[in-house]
Amino acid sequence: QVQLVESGGGSVQTGGSLRLSCAASGYTYSSYCMGWLRQAPGKERERVAVIYTSDGSTYYADSVKGRFTISQDNAKNTLYLQMNRLKPEDTAMYYCAAETRGSRYCPGDEYNYWGQGTQVTVSS
Repeated sequence: QVQLVESGGGSVQTGGSLRLSCAASGYTYSSYCMGWLRQAPGKERERVAVIYTSDGSTYYADSVKGRFTISQDNAKNTLYLQMNRLKPEDTAMYYCAAETRGSRYCPGDEYNYWGQGTQVTVSS
């Protein structure tokens, strides 16, 4: 079992920054990849950024490349998403997710462990 708890969401103006954190507990060593996904009202869930826990390689959605950075602190069992130059279209509920079934599921959209989400609102 893996438990994920997100924090760091909030309201900012266009151009601002936020850093999301995801504290992981349980069998975290079994994660093949961890990711941040988001969902805005009326829209489909979008994969934002993924990190492979074995080698730290990353994936980013085109919409956030150059603005967002995913990272992990293994000592703290924490996943981060640094979000810079935020835009109103970044407004969404952001979820942290972990995949423990196998690397073939990475960087997927159907992770087997999810956090409860943290809201990010960007105003113009």
